[in-house]
Amino acid sequence: MRDILAMGARPVASMDSLRFGRLDAPDTARVLPGIVAGVGGYGNCLGLPNIGGEVVFHDCYYGNPLVNALSVGVLRHEDLHLAFARGTGNKVILYGATTGGDGIGGASVLASETFDADGPAKRPSVQVGDPFMEKLLIECTLELFQAGIVNGIQDLGAAGISCATSELAASGDGGMHIDLDLVPLRDNTLTPEEILMSESQERMACVVEPENLGRFFEICAKWDVLATVIGEVTEGSHLVIDWHGETVVDVDPRTVAHEGPVYERPMERPAWLDALNADSSAKLPRPAGGAELEAQFRQVVTSPNQCDKSWVTDQYDRYVRGNTALAQPQDSGMLRVDEESGLGVALSTDANSRFTMLDPFVGAELSLAEAYRNVAATGAEPVAITDCLNFGSPEDPEVMWQFSQAVDGLIAGCQALGTPVTGGNVSFYNRTGDVNIMPTPLVGMLGVIDNVADRLKAGFAAAGDLVAVLGETKPDLDGSAWAEVVHGHLGGRPPQPDFPAEQALAQVLIRCAKDHLLSSAHDLSDGGLAVALAESAILGGLGVRVTLEGDDFTALFSETPARALVSLPAAKLGLLESLARAHGVPLAVIGKVSPDPEIAVGGQFSVGLAELEAQWRAVIPNAMGAEPQ
Repeated sequence: MRDILAMGARPVASMDSLRFGRLDAPDTARVLPGIVAGVGGYGNCLGLPNIGGEVVFHDCYYGNPLVNALSVGVLRHEDLHLAFARGTGNKVILYGATTGGDGIGGASVLASETFDADGPAKRPSVQVGDPFMEKLLIECTLELFQAGIVNGIQDLGAAGISCATSELAASGDGGMHIDLDLVPLRDNTLTPEEILMSESQERMACVVEPENLGRFFEICAKWDVLATVIGEVTEGSHLVIDWHGETVVDVDPRTVAHEGPVYERPMERPAWLDALNADSSAKLPRPAGGAELEAQFRQVVTSPNQCDKSWVTDQYDRYVRGNTALAQPQDSGMLRVDEESGLGVALSTDANSRFTMLDPFVGAELSLAEAYRNVAATGAEPVAITDCLNFGSPEDPEVMWQFSQAVDGLIAGCQALGTPVTGGNVSFYNRTGDVNIMPTPLVGMLGVIDNVADRLKAGFAAAGDLVAVLGETKPDLDGSAWAEVVHGHLGGRPPQPDFPAEQALAQVLIRCAKDHLLSSAHDLSDGGLAVALAESAILGGLGVRVTLEGDDFTALFSETPARALVSLPAAKLGLLESLARAHGVPLAVIGKVSPDPEIAVGGQFSVGLAELEAQWRAVIPNAMGAEPQ
């Protein structure tokens, strides 16, 4: 939230992507509720909606849960603020919470520390968050911006004061002098290095002209936010920091913030990768059909990674502020940002670590493609991404190779899709003992929609609607949810991304939203058509009858990208066919939405919707010892 605030924007919504060890692992029942309570409690106290995200379970995250948070803010272009310190004599102000021992060695130490299998070799001190102070800080900062008295601003995150001051000074036109004796402390025993490195939350640093100090402190007092002058911009080119009359830091800030050493770590393609790629899912036994196909359909749909995530999302306030247009637990979220025009933004977070394990370059591309498709399936135009690149130890040459390949994959994909990378971060050392997490490059996609009233929902909307698949289905089962859930298998090669096909599909979906051609749209990704059918039926409360082309098994479980499941009134089929043909997107009508509460697949099987929904919703509550809602 403070990253966005520091740019002059008002935070308006968030998403989170969470990854844990196996759902039935001994410690997951402790870690999952705690993390969800932390995300929900903080966001709910701030009064900001959490409109979606992901929850994924896998053995590799046991001991290394990933908590990736995405926030979105709104500002006018002319109100953009930057982090720089200019103007000799201008004052450097630290405002917000006091500085304590919490968070010392947080991200700065965690980023270079591995954990032993039996426990942490060195756990960082956890920061103490105060959402009520954060709310005051947000409102105070926005009023300071409105008053026009902030010359430069930087939030205090990783590495605390040391990072904020060096970045402000490095981006300025002079030097900076800081006196640590002036920093308000809640622990007077802190050493100078601890004061510099503390990651106590709810703090900001800014540069203010001396004549504006009175107004600055007046606004801070109004919001009950502590503000203290801790230094000033100087004529020199160095960042000088004193403590008790002694200079403890004297550096060129650019060597710290922008011109630090560049690591050239050894990289090596894993020797085991050839064998993994050769171990294709083609050797796995396929269901004979009928009862066996039904059993595997149920197994995939009700697996921990495909089941209902409402136990998590219901702990978040998804509709506070009244601008949430979509908050589907399994898919993209959407927010109205202009009440008069209906202008809105859509968000999605996606990462497929199974595909990335098989091929880091292609896997990163597929994560990007899925996020792009998720946003397009709401009717919004995907326009930009942020990312959080989660990897094991960079001191392992194989991990560095995975990381390099994934970065190259995102570069190639973003160039193909025309989506700039507006920011992000890297999380290394996600490793317990000798076990690195699977490479997890998370992509957060932002889309724009002219009017949220045109949005597409994922659930079937009307009995009698036709059901169709947009895009071509290929036998892409390597790395699939089916292979993992049914056979505990990971091997082969992931599907090949097709970015022109993704763009063509997106344009069809966006045009359909504007023209109100579709009743629903659901991207096809993890779990393939099987999961999309189940979720669309459950979310809409309506059954569906389909007759699939070719092999029913492949049609249900393939994870070929650039596809979507849609429903529409029969009278609009001709318009959709013309639109799909014009963009070169294959279209296959496979069935109808039914008033009968069941999912029927040709002559193969029929699953009662109420029974399936009960199983789908019960997975996480049962594991957490709670009753499904």
